[in-house]
Amino acid sequence: MAFCTGCGKEIPAGAAACPSCGQGAAAAAPVSAAASTSASGLTDNVAGALAYVTFIPAIIFLVMEPYNKNKFIRFHAFQCLFFTLACFAVGIALMFIPILGAIVGLLLWLGEIGLWIILVLKAYQGQKFKLPVIGDIAEQQANA
Repeated sequence: MAFCTGCGKEIPAGAAACPSCGQGAAAAAPVSAAASTSASGLTDNVAGALAYVTFIPAIIFLVMEPYNKNKFIRFHAFQCLFFTLACFAVGIALMFIPILGAIVGLLLWLGEIGLWIILVLKAYQGQKFKLPVIGDIAEQQANA
């Protein structure tokens, strides 16, 4: 499906010119795949980025159709869940170290926020950014 850049109306497939304004086929701009929405209403990159907004959307995307069939969305949902579990486990372990644990915990928390922002941006850009150990496990789960 293509649209005329002159008048904005749809140009039929195979047409040499716009039937409304008569401009040539060079003026037609096809709709990109990234801009199109699926039957669910969300593009893959938006759903992948939303999977990182807490662990709740990640679980929802793993349960609901058609998101649970898309490997890109499944990868980001699993990576979010595993990243959340790793951060939680490290936070619990650092609670047992009296003063140094609080200082290291604060620094790691700032790093986690920075990494979280990178993950959201990479997913929104349509990239599959894998964390070192967690990313491999998430990829195995997404392909299963």
